[in-house]
Amino acid sequence: MRASAYPLIDADQAAALVLEHTPVLGVEQVAVGGCAGRVLAEDVIAEAPLPAFPSSAVDGFAVRASDAGKTLRVVGESAAGRPFQGAIPSTSAARILTGGVLPEGADCVVMVEDVQLAGDTVTVPKVLKAGANYHKVGDDLKPGDRILAAGTQLGAAEIGVAAATGRANLPVRRRPRVALMSTGDELVEVGKTPGPGQIPDSNRWALLAALREAGAEVNVLGIAPDEPEALRKLVVEALREADVLVTSGGVSVGTHDLVKPLLESLGTVHVGRVKLKPGKPFTFATLGHAPLPDPLPWGERVAFGLPGFPVSSLVTFEVFVRPALRKMQGFAQLQRPSLPVRLGYDAKPTADRTEYQRVTLHREGRELVAETTGSQSSSRLMSLAGAHALVRVPADDQSLKKGSVVEALILNLP
Repeated sequence: MRASAYPLIDADQAAALVLEHTPVLGVEQVAVGGCAGRVLAEDVIAEAPLPAFPSSAVDGFAVRASDAGKTLRVVGESAAGRPFQGAIPSTSAARILTGGVLPEGADCVVMVEDVQLAGDTVTVPKVLKAGANYHKVGDDLKPGDRILAAGTQLGAAEIGVAAATGRANLPVRRRPRVALMSTGDELVEVGKTPGPGQIPDSNRWALLAALREAGAEVNVLGIAPDEPEALRKLVVEALREADVLVTSGGVSVGTHDLVKPLLESLGTVHVGRVKLKPGKPFTFATLGHAPLPDPLPWGERVAFGLPGFPVSSLVTFEVFVRPALRKMQGFAQLQRPSLPVRLGYDAKPTADRTEYQRVTLHREGRELVAETTGSQSSSRLMSLAGAHALVRVPADDQSLKKGSVVEALILNLP
């Protein structure tokens, strides 16, 4: 066991350092059909009006308002994609279907239920209003209007608007490429029978799911042995393509904890220990030293050394890694939503560290009430399975009584 060379810093200070040194990634053009969940990198401006032609909002008859109360001759039809050819003369009408082009000469649409139809004639109401029941050119958008703002996350509606204006591709922030690695001779592949002192590599699959949910493209490196040269070779090779390195395990101060020394040799370690429970050994570094290739155009690579305990690994991912990945992708909102909740149990703080306790939530009236998921041991992954939130318990030597109101980082609402 060796002494740590890194100061123990507040969790908020560590989070600020992570975001300060995390770059925003570059822009790529992506087909509109592949943009769901992506973040728009530039404003999208309308080049043409929407709608581009006057179109009926209802099924009915296109007429002139000046022909109110008259019996009109039906001279044709305008359906969506099949417009009426020519102009409608006075005392005439054209059957029109929803989405059909308003024929030249008509200035309103009468709903089919408001007319009397007899053969090839139609009698219209005595009062008609010009402009009724059709969409005018540019009602939705005019040329030069901003359709979507940079920083918008693209969902179904946003993609639909872009497609409606004819945008086949959109400029979006690139997804971060992450190299994911587990460390430790005690780890075995999931599905294999562990030997004496061995455990399945569960962190890899938990973090893979978390990374993908956060928008990353992941290269799974597997299990790296506790051997310095093998570890170094694996990391250097992976970082030729990756923007981010995420490791689990190997960040404490044992003789087999090799991640921190490796990161020191390849760059600058900005965070080496955090006043956080669980997650004290969390490590963050920027990488750009030889033998790595020169820094990429958008900046140095970043590395996150997460603790080996399963809960510590996932909690530090939520607090530090996920916001950084979202910054890389251009999101405006980096953290998960935080809401006040009322404790349904007595919470025992840690005297010298902020603690994120795992809880379930339920509603009592207008309040959210938090209940503990049981033992908060950093090795007990079941404390996170099914949890709705992470309750932030400030460092203190006095218990927080049941009924106290605290802030909770919302993972998912019940």
